[in-house]
Amino acid sequence: MTHPRVAVVGTGVVGAMTAWRLARRGAEVTALDTYSPGHDRGASAGESRIFRTIYKEGPDYVPLLRRSGDLWRELESTTATSLLTMCGGLTIGRPDHPDVRAVRACAEEHGLHHEVLDAAQARSRFPQHRVDDDEVMVLDPAAGVLRPEPAVQAALRAAEEAGASVLPYHPVDGVRETGNGWRITSGDRDFDVDHVVFAPGPWARRLEPLKTLPVEIRLITACWFAVRDTAAHRPDRLPIAVRRHREAGFSCFPVLDGVAVKIVPHHLGWPVLDDPGGLPRSADPEFARAASAAAARLLPGTTPHPIRIATFAEGFTPDEHALLGPLPGHRNATVMTGFSGHGFKLAPVFGEIGADLALRGATGHDITRLAPGRQLP
Repeated sequence: MTHPRVAVVGTGVVGAMTAWRLARRGAEVTALDTYSPGHDRGASAGESRIFRTIYKEGPDYVPLLRRSGDLWRELESTTATSLLTMCGGLTIGRPDHPDVRAVRACAEEHGLHHEVLDAAQARSRFPQHRVDDDEVMVLDPAAGVLRPEPAVQAALRAAEEAGASVLPYHPVDGVRETGNGWRITSGDRDFDVDHVVFAPGPWARRLEPLKTLPVEIRLITACWFAVRDTAAHRPDRLPIAVRRHREAGFSCFPVLDGVAVKIVPHHLGWPVLDDPGGLPRSADPEFARAASAAAARLLPGTTPHPIRIATFAEGFTPDEHALLGPLPGHRNATVMTGFSGHGFKLAPVFGEIGADLALRGATGHDITRLAPGRQLP
């Protein structure tokens, strides 16, 4: 029996998960990346990522999130690693804020367990956050924190154990269609395959077949603030949080390194980059000062200034939903990019979908809203 040959271009979390799901289904997989597994230049780094089931981006994601949760546990079991800690999740803001309303609507549509805490209840339960009198908390118990770098490495290890060839430090210099598939060139090596899965993250438009995709590269900056009471900020007492305040907006993560909480400011903007190769490796003083002001105002247990700052590149689409499906205008090619800052939690199910498309040309998961050829604003 001939096994289908599939190349996966890019081994960030989505490419890594796709390689794993392909290899375990018997495909002959070659996965290539310019950098090392779990590197810190794209969107699959930064110590922590959010997993949540009540989804402000739309209730149609909930079936995908449920399947993704199952696959995270399967990967943990397969590799004997701990990747997902369920600590709950908070959405904090005024009741009329669009994100608060969207989270509550999603929970109600799918009958998902949740709690809505008024300001007094919020202060009592979670004093790590400073909550104004006109704000509420929505608590999602089926939420948690993911470990991104170990997750990428675990998925690639599982892929290799299932027979995949994983090639770090193999930048792709050329891709072209052949009569029966694709030829991928890296340095002096050519790889002839039946199907190619493009999972290049923010590097999408460096590849000729993807140059016209509506993917904009943006800079995401994370800041870590030391805490005065470490125990109060660990995952067993501090859920992940999405904060929407009139003065600041950010996502917040519990202490994982024994020292600091992480925040990713949203209200300071995610500047556009011309190319991910131009990623700055830190933030300017104005950004640091503004992030410090947000933490001082809303996270009373933190110390005044960030002890660590890290930057990452991510691909965004105009509607901030991924491009996932057959590559328009080409045969035997799947594209998976433009995850717009919220793809990590869904990576295992996206990998399953990528494997479906490469091996069967279709998937049982509903990805209509992610079609690469859809009408975009």
